[in-house]
Amino acid sequence: MMKKAIFSLITMVGCLTITASAQCGMTRPVNRPTVQNEWVNPRIGTGGHGHVFLGANVPFGYVQLGPTEPSRGWDWCSGYHDSDSVLIGFGHQHLSGTGIGDLGDIALLPVTSREQRQVIFSHEDETIKPGYYEISLRQDGAKYVNVELTATQRTGMHRYVFSNSQDSVLLLLDLRQGIGWDTPKQMMMRQTSPRQIVGYRHSVGWARDQKVFFVMEFRQDVKLEQLNGDTTGIISAQNIPATPFMVKVGLSAVSIENAIENLAAENPDWNFNDVARDAWRAWNDELSKISITTDNDDDRTIFYTALYHTMVAPSVFNDVNGQYRGADGKVYQGDFTNYTTLSLWDTYRAAHPLQTLIHREKQRDMAQTFLHIFEQQGKLPVWHLMGNETDCMVGNPGAPVLADLVLKGFDVDAKAALKAMSTSAMLDERSMGLLKQYGYIPYDLEPDKETVARGLEYALADWCIAQVAKKVGDQETYNYFNQRSKSYEKYFDKQSHFMRGKDSQGNFRDLKDFDPLSTKHRNDDYCEGNAWQYTWLVPHDVHGLVKLFGSEKAFIQKLDSLFTVEGDLGEEASPDVSGLIGQYAHGNEPSHHIIYMYNYVGQPWKAARLIRQVLREMYRNDFDGLSGNEDVGQMSAWYVLSSIGLYQEEPAGGKYIIGSPLFNETNIDVGDGKTFTVKAVNNSDENIYVQSATLNGKRYDKSYIDYRDIIAGGTLELVMGPKPSKWGTAKKNRP
Repeated sequence: MMKKAIFSLITMVGCLTITASAQCGMTRPVNRPTVQNEWVNPRIGTGGHGHVFLGANVPFGYVQLGPTEPSRGWDWCSGYHDSDSVLIGFGHQHLSGTGIGDLGDIALLPVTSREQRQVIFSHEDETIKPGYYEISLRQDGAKYVNVELTATQRTGMHRYVFSNSQDSVLLLLDLRQGIGWDTPKQMMMRQTSPRQIVGYRHSVGWARDQKVFFVMEFRQDVKLEQLNGDTTGIISAQNIPATPFMVKVGLSAVSIENAIENLAAENPDWNFNDVARDAWRAWNDELSKISITTDNDDDRTIFYTALYHTMVAPSVFNDVNGQYRGADGKVYQGDFTNYTTLSLWDTYRAAHPLQTLIHREKQRDMAQTFLHIFEQQGKLPVWHLMGNETDCMVGNPGAPVLADLVLKGFDVDAKAALKAMSTSAMLDERSMGLLKQYGYIPYDLEPDKETVARGLEYALADWCIAQVAKKVGDQETYNYFNQRSKSYEKYFDKQSHFMRGKDSQGNFRDLKDFDPLSTKHRNDDYCEGNAWQYTWLVPHDVHGLVKLFGSEKAFIQKLDSLFTVEGDLGEEASPDVSGLIGQYAHGNEPSHHIIYMYNYVGQPWKAARLIRQVLREMYRNDFDGLSGNEDVGQMSAWYVLSSIGLYQEEPAGGKYIIGSPLFNETNIDVGDGKTFTVKAVNNSDENIYVQSATLNGKRYDKSYIDYRDIIAGGTLELVMGPKPSKWGTAKKNRP
């Protein structure tokens, strides 16, 4: 369906010359053979509950330029949903995969009259590829303009070809326009020359104090007619038939002057094709860090689209001169690349561990971002958006990410990191005061509920802090946080074998009122989940969790049941609890590590079977191709790592569990000129179980591999077969 529109990744209006030939219709870019871009289908996740961004951007760019539809509810959090056909503008900033809507800032829309505010469009008229978006817009059935969009890190570029019947060009500039929670508070637009418009937009929403400054430059003279003060305007120009009307937009979170400087530095000319080509190459360079060998085109497309989705964010959040707006609202001069859009409750699980493999050059800057946020707001980021702390979700998810970087040996001041993590974990906010007082979080004293989820997330973060304290030789801090990391034990009910809420007297909720299947969104002891899903949120101490069950046998029986038990979640269940296999919910992040627990108890074949099931059933080459929200790269990062055959179970430190690779061979560029290869010999849809393994030609019996062995480069060869084997089952070979 719509293959021409979806996969027309090369041929564009005006013969955009990024092909091996200047002739239109060629299907191979100049930098063949490493052409990963052509396997990206940006429409995956634009339907269902995927909430992904669709449009033009570059990896980790501040600008995400693309179509924006009217906000119609939860499934429009990115500003776009495949079910819709109404367009209200081309906004320069969007979120990807979140469960809350925001941004949509600085929107332009080509219109046929000063009164027009929206356009009906067809997906058949869209073409999307990495770094490029195109659509033909129609009025009364007749095409009136062809729109092309591309981007650099901090700028967007528009190319409009209007029909010959129009004697003038009209663009609607709407500064009121935003997505979801976004509400504009202060706006300004001014024409400063015949070819330049500047302004700003200040808004409140998920980001409580967002500031965006802009400059628009035009290739021909224009006139700005302000229709409603500083909120909306019409930009008009005399149209020259067959000559594209072009606009360049520079953004900054600091000032109009910086927006002008960003535009001059990144996009000084008017060659749209060159900018689109550079965006294409930027994507291809990043996507080429992993190459796969497979005969299944759908698998290849799903993989490279997933890898693409992991690089929409985090987003660069500083100007070309190094200035950025800090977490306290002040402007700082940085000597590092500052990042934002940090969906850490989601991304600490797989997206950041993936970054430490293929984006190692960015991790010093990531750590600097975290440490500077700590200095500016007094704690590590929880969910940071455009310089604002949203405090969204539960736990201390910044700690696992920062600890992982320290423990893996990146260029991070370990003592400064420990101070930031331990200080953040000793605040009295967000239930931590109760945790310090009681050693757990009593449900009868926490009005915001979700106490089990909060407690389990704090426990795993505390373990991460303890490991860094141990590394720097701070025994006192290690002892304290290591002990606190075991607080998960206090939620475990040995009678029911579930993690359950406890009151301030140390009593569990009455079992008569307890339903392990039930989940009430933000109104029970869990967070977007139920007792079946949260009982396993102990990735930092799997063997300790096994002991709570009394035996490996009891643990395995309960774990087996997770994937078979079915029942009603209740009318108040969060829509995030999706992608179910029994009660395992792949559509939400707290379940993502659970399958790999089988390796810890000597049954890696059970993990292999379930991994393949999730890879096949929960990811598809389709609009509704994700089982839940993309969540800023986490859903896709699980696929990328799991399809390679590796997954980091423990939240920090780099112990990657070996699963069941989907591809015959995967080559990972781990930097420093080194490549780590995973070969799956005799691999097929039937041969999903590891029979034996070698690492660099030597027998390898462990069902996990350390980070240091991966980044050293080399080859992990896994011989696959149709039946479970004894590989990785001995206790000495388990993680």
